[in-house]
Amino acid sequence: MSRWLAVVLGAAGVALGIAAYYAQINALNSPHAVAQVAVGWAYLVAGIIAWDRRPANRMGRLMVVTGFALLARQLRYSDNAFLFTVCFILGDLGYALVGHSALAYPTGRVKDRAERALVVAGYTAVLVFPVLAALFYGGTSPLLYFGRLSRNSLINVTDDGHVVELLQKAEVVVFFGVLATLFIVLIARRLWLATPRMRQILAPLLVAAVAAGLRAIFECVFTFVDAPFAADYLFWWQFVALFALPLALLAGLLQARLARAGVGDLVVEVEHAGPQELRDALARTLGDPTLEVAFWLPERETYADARGRPVELPGDGGRAVTYLDNDGEPLAAIVHDSSLLEEPKLVRAAGAAARLALENAQLQAETRAQLVQVKESRVRIVAAADEERKRIERDLHDGAQQRLAALALQLRTAQRRLGSGEADPAVEELLEAAVLELQAANEELRELVRGVYPAILTEEGLAAALESLALRNPFPIELDVLECRLPARIEATAYFVTCEGLANVVKHAHATKASVHIGRQNGELAVEIADDGVGGAVPLENSGLSGLSDRVEALGGRLHVVSPIGAGTRLLAEIPCE
Repeated sequence: MSRWLAVVLGAAGVALGIAAYYAQINALNSPHAVAQVAVGWAYLVAGIIAWDRRPANRMGRLMVVTGFALLARQLRYSDNAFLFTVCFILGDLGYALVGHSALAYPTGRVKDRAERALVVAGYTAVLVFPVLAALFYGGTSPLLYFGRLSRNSLINVTDDGHVVELLQKAEVVVFFGVLATLFIVLIARRLWLATPRMRQILAPLLVAAVAAGLRAIFECVFTFVDAPFAADYLFWWQFVALFALPLALLAGLLQARLARAGVGDLVVEVEHAGPQELRDALARTLGDPTLEVAFWLPERETYADARGRPVELPGDGGRAVTYLDNDGEPLAAIVHDSSLLEEPKLVRAAGAAARLALENAQLQAETRAQLVQVKESRVRIVAAADEERKRIERDLHDGAQQRLAALALQLRTAQRRLGSGEADPAVEELLEAAVLELQAANEELRELVRGVYPAILTEEGLAAALESLALRNPFPIELDVLECRLPARIEATAYFVTCEGLANVVKHAHATKASVHIGRQNGELAVEIADDGVGGAVPLENSGLSGLSDRVEALGGRLHVVSPIGAGTRLLAEIPCE
């Protein structure tokens, strides 16, 4: 908006306001006349400022037109028949424009179908009823707000005061009764359905709802109940609301510009911020608590959150995306409330202010994404190792063990046949030794199979597998193991942790007893193996405990060893199970 246009509009508004004041001073007292002009000027000044600050937004122009319409409305008190007729017919257009301005806020456009229908109905009501009344007004019957005037309507056909009164009251009922009520309902609906950020922006509409309600009460009381009471008391309530409305709309329109002025503080705030602190700072600056930041990962060619997990950017549903780049290369994407699309410069200014922090956060997100990949690969390795263990267990059980058992049976059969005759004692002794060796080999193989992956763990679960393990140990073991089944990878990890822990007790602890406690707490499976041995255990690299630690950490868990000298050893594993 050019400076000259602003000066012309301001001068025209001042001149029209003065003319309006003197036109109505004979019909209204001076304070009321000043108040009517003040409302028009409030709209005019707010509209000029909004038009200048946000020229692409239609709200400024709409508010300027509303201000001129409200000022021109007062010229219907003029003694000039032409001005009286024109302003009588178009006078209430200003109130329709007030409603239009409120419903068009903040974009300057009325987008909702129901709201557009209400705007059309409002313009229709304030044009049709006055035109019809002007056809029947001949200057002899009193008018609402005017009293009896000597001037005629230039388009009057006949003089019928009863019809004029009926039409004016009908306009009050339709416009200030039915349509004003619907106006308040639609504003309440818009606020109810709005997102948190949009609800803050739409706060001035609460003033609009109050203004509409108070004006409706004033009109109805003035028309149907007690005109002096309405003019003396209710007038000032509705005046304050109408005067405050354009100021509230202007404040809302300038809110984004004020936020843009505060973007400079964002540079200092995010200088050493991590990804989460950066998101929080952007959310505060843009006034959107739902805001999220996704970082571009060049190696994976996808966007990820601050933890490095891939994210799918929204396409619609009230969410919008602003993409940020660095020298043409994707940097990040800000997922925000769609209302911020009306302020693209604000979003980009905030992104530019936080660019260095975004670059650092992008590197952190990329590192976390790589860590996630490593963790996922460790889980896959553990799963693959368990599957291989199961396969080896099946192959040994169904192959080598069965062959050894069959061979032992054949030797026993040969031994019995030789024993029926006169066999060489040396041969019998050799056969007996061979059978015993085969049975020992089969037992050793059975123990090996149990160590590879016990079938009982798959078939009956962790509690049964550990009970079988405890029976094979040379010292008493106290077992306290939950009975319910868990995912296979968790049961396998808990089992092998217990196996390794008990094996270390047998080899190094010189203990007389041990205990195994396994239970759930805080969404984790807690495994504890304790003994009363000599303590002093220190996990070494490439030891069994080191491998178990890798296995537990692959599932997102932790492994601890507490082993003070002379006070036994406690092996603690915490494995997420949800």
